[in-house]
Amino acid sequence: MFRNFAKKSRGEKTFTVLNYLFLSLLTVIIIYPFVYVVFASFSDPFEIMSTRGLLLKPKGFSLESYKVVFHNPNIWRGYLNTLFILVFGTGINILLTSFAAYALSRPDFRAGSKIMLLIVFTMMFNGGIIPTYILIRNIGLFNNLFALILPTAINTTNLIIMRTAFREIPDSLLEAAKMDGANDFQLLFKIVMPLSKATVAVMVLFYAVYHWNAWFNASLYLMKRELYPLQLILRDILIQNDTASMTVGTSTTDTAAVGQTIKYATIMVSTLPILCAYPFLQRFFVKGVMIGAVKE
Repeated sequence: MFRNFAKKSRGEKTFTVLNYLFLSLLTVIIIYPFVYVVFASFSDPFEIMSTRGLLLKPKGFSLESYKVVFHNPNIWRGYLNTLFILVFGTGINILLTSFAAYALSRPDFRAGSKIMLLIVFTMMFNGGIIPTYILIRNIGLFNNLFALILPTAINTTNLIIMRTAFREIPDSLLEAAKMDGANDFQLLFKIVMPLSKATVAVMVLFYAVYHWNAWFNASLYLMKRELYPLQLILRDILIQNDTASMTVGTSTTDTAAVGQTIKYATIMVSTLPILCAYPFLQRFFVKGVMIGAVKE
């Protein structure tokens, strides 16, 4: 790398140095808020309340906030609800998106282009919150976790990406499989999806992150607190300052300090699992999204 740098002109060297400095600064700006939350979550509640400015290490190392968070039954119940939504939701998303993408990618499906126009139309126009809310109530999904899964079973953007990836598979390969007696389900699950595993992995990541971070629909369709997903519980703690149930037994003067570190610990508990999933799917990300982006 340094050998190539020495061969560059003065203008190219200047641009490279400035580019690296800018990207390094941007990286620090992006990462530091997360680092701050990590340090604050392990800090002593009273020391963190008196700290101003940058935080470069935990102030008085303490695990009390995590103990309080993990002893809160709402957190564990929220985890279970979120995992249910994540597993079943992502499974339904991938299954239905694959079915639709496969059908719309086949050249012998004559109505495919017309149906695709109708699907793309939904990206620009939709019924809105009130009609959707009425629909959810009328079909019996109110106060049901499937209200967070079924209405978002297929994302139009993800469908277009997967359809484009499926169209890259040679028709001659599928015709050969048909001649050997393969039906459409076998073509999809044994040929098309294995050959498009990079795109499928990216779709899993997109859908999983959506389900993990989603809270708005839950706030509309779920009235029972025991059905709340983790992100809705996190919202109550952060925005509505609902830490009273976790600071029982704490004096009034200490509640604010303890509640502050509890917020940081809750953010870490709700964020860490999805961050751990990224490294396993990152190598598929660029390849999966870029498939079909360039027309040769």
